[in-house]
This record gives sequence, C-alpha cells and structure tokens, in this order.
Amino acid sequence: MRRHIATITDVAERHLCTGCGACAYAQPDDIAMVDDLDAGRRPVVRPGAATAVALDTCPGVGLGHPDDHGPGVIDELVGAWGPVLEVWEGHATDPAIRWAGSSGGAATALALHGIEHEAMHGALHVRQRPGDPLRNEAVLGRSRDELLAGAGSRYAPASPCERLDLVAEAPSPCVVIGKPCDIAAVAKLRLHDRRLAQNVGVTIAIFCAGTPSARGTRELVERFGFAPDEVRSVRYRGNGWPGRATVEAERDGERHEQSMSYAESWGSILQRHRQWRCHVCADHTGEFADLAVGDPWYRDIGPDEPGSSLILVRTRRGRELLERAVASGVLEVTPLAARRLVDAQPNLLDTRGALWGRLATLRVLGIAAPRYRNMATFPIWWSHLSPVAKLRSVTGTARRVVRKRLHRRRPVRPE
Repeated sequence: MRRHIATITDVAERHLCTGCGACAYAQPDDIAMVDDLDAGRRPVVRPGAATAVALDTCPGVGLGHPDDHGPGVIDELVGAWGPVLEVWEGHATDPAIRWAGSSGGAATALALHGIEHEAMHGALHVRQRPGDPLRNEAVLGRSRDELLAGAGSRYAPASPCERLDLVAEAPSPCVVIGKPCDIAAVAKLRLHDRRLAQNVGVTIAIFCAGTPSARGTRELVERFGFAPDEVRSVRYRGNGWPGRATVEAERDGERHEQSMSYAESWGSILQRHRQWRCHVCADHTGEFADLAVGDPWYRDIGPDEPGSSLILVRTRRGRELLERAVASGVLEVTPLAARRLVDAQPNLLDTRGALWGRLATLRVLGIAAPRYRNMATFPIWWSHLSPVAKLRSVTGTARRVVRKRLHRRRPVRPE
C-alpha cells in the first residue's frame, strides 16, 4: 500500500480517510479539516508541507493489535471482536439521559460519572453544529446539560480528534467519546503525544456501521419536503429506543416537524451514503477503546420498551470505571454471556466476514487498501460466510470499484 499512500493527501484522495481529524491535531499548522458534501470531513494540506507525523497516527491506512492481548480476554470473541474482558447490558439511571440516548444512555452516563465522581475535566464528544444543524462539531462537555445536548447518535460526518487540543490542554484528565476509528486514532496519538497520554482518562467507543456523508442528511431532509436552510434541528434516533429520525424546520414563521422510523431512515437513505473507507473497516465495535457501547439487538424490542445498552469492557481501566459508575448509582447493569455479543450484532459480524474478500479484491486490482495486524479477516471470511457470500464479497467489491471510480484519485472538494 505504501506505493499508493505516502502523504495525508494520498489518504484523502485514494478513499482511505475516515474523517477522524487526527491528522489536523497532529499537525495543526499544516492540515485543516473541511466539509466535503459527498465525502465527509476531509483534510486539506498546506502546499509543500510534509505530513509524515500525521500519517503515523492515521487510522485510515491501517490498524493493529499487539501480539499479546493481555490476560482475561474472552477467547471466543477475540478473533472477530478484539479484546473483550466482560459483556454487560445496562442503562443510565437518570431517566432523561436514558430517554435521550440512542439506546440506554450508557455512554453519556459513564462520561457524566467521570466528570462528577472522578474529577475529570470534561468529555470530548460530538453534537449538532449551532447554526448548521445538518452538520456536527466536536466540543468538550463539562456538565449534564452539555452532555445531554450531544446525546444520541449523529449519522453525519464528525472529526472529534481535530479538537483533541481541548483534552491535551485541560487541567485534568478527560473522557473521549467517538466512533471506533476516532478512538483508534486516539490510541495511536497517545503513543506520540505525552500530553494526550496523560490527559485521556478513559475512551468510550460507539458501535458504528459506517458514517454517511452530509449528502445523506440532505437527502433525509429533502425526503420530508424541507429545504436545508429551513431546518432547525436533525435528530437521527434517541428519545426512545431506538427512536425516530426527526427533522424540525421553520417555514414562513411556523415550526414543522417530520419523522420516520430509525429502520427506514438508516435502511433506505443514510446507509447508501456511507464513505468507502467504512466498507473496508475491520473495527466496527471500538476494539481500541476502554469501553465500547452499542445496541443489544439480540431480542425483539417492544414499542414502548425503555432503552438498553450493550457494554463491552475492553481494558482494566474500563472495567474499573464501569465498576465505580455502577457503585455511584449512575448505571444499572446485568452481565451477559459472551455469545450475546454475536447475537446482538450479526450484521457487524457479517461485515467483518466479508472484509478479507474485499481487501483481496482491492489489492489484486492495484487499489489502495488498509492493512490490519492481529485483526482476523481470512479465518472469519472462510468460516462464517456462505459460498455465495464469499463470492459476493469479491464480485460486489469489483462492481463498487467501477461504480465509485475507486481506481481514480478524488481531490477534496470543500464546500
């Protein structure tokens, strides 16, 4: 891959950028993040600038675990899901946090516990951008109200690592919440940045099936009959489990609200706009985080059922924080058998299974592809997928190469 990827510009133009913003944090004088309607958040490099430092911290080019995951990992999960020490289901005890969250509000509750009970300075997280509700921004929340303002999944481009300066300059450690690629970038950055090594108190990853471009949100808004400049708020889910995609708009001085089910908004609109890098991602469940949170889809959900979160403990630091959060009363949790993770996220296991075929196809065609170390791909492709699914992982990728023109560089197009 190195023959394709020598700079951060190569990462962006050869379709490997995750949009995390780590490069802009690593070299703020040389790299800035911009909005590209059809690609997502993308880096623009100052002419003539070298980007070797940023490239070393980029999760888009590849990820890897050490040879030894350490003691206590669950053997039956480690191959497909990374290091997992414990599996829990739980929810925030604060009704407002539980209601606002995408599932049970666990990530928000854990972050608030860190601030109120662990003397952490704040939590870096993503919220709707003021004045531009179709987009996101990264902020350092320091109170319950500020965290609630960002509760609920944001299915639009976000680059939280761009604002890791807020963590590095904080007077005490902070929580960092992000997508798996964001947290993987934080793990890389901490190896190079002493301030982050000291000031990242705990990392919380949100399970992710891919990031839609801003074009996806625009299509959602237009499906409701609103123009982008009429929109005042976009909520993708939450306010119930899993909640509804809801758009609030103002037209001729009157407020209007339209909504559709989470399944319809994601299944028929948003997922079609996912950036290419998400299709060749090995980490959809936050393998490099201390704690990872997702939906426990292993059972049917009733229409009025309160939210519940699947919680993976991935490190000793994560285990200790979860234990103290439960002891402080901000979370209620129940242990789950390891198999429940597989039952809860079968689509993510299918995606991991298809990965080897996708990567092999890209390499045969001479197209840039990420490299993974100690993150199993072939064994899952071989054992988990049916013969038809194996073939589809190859032929489908070849078709996408043509349709998406992945063999061509695509310059970043700032709006």
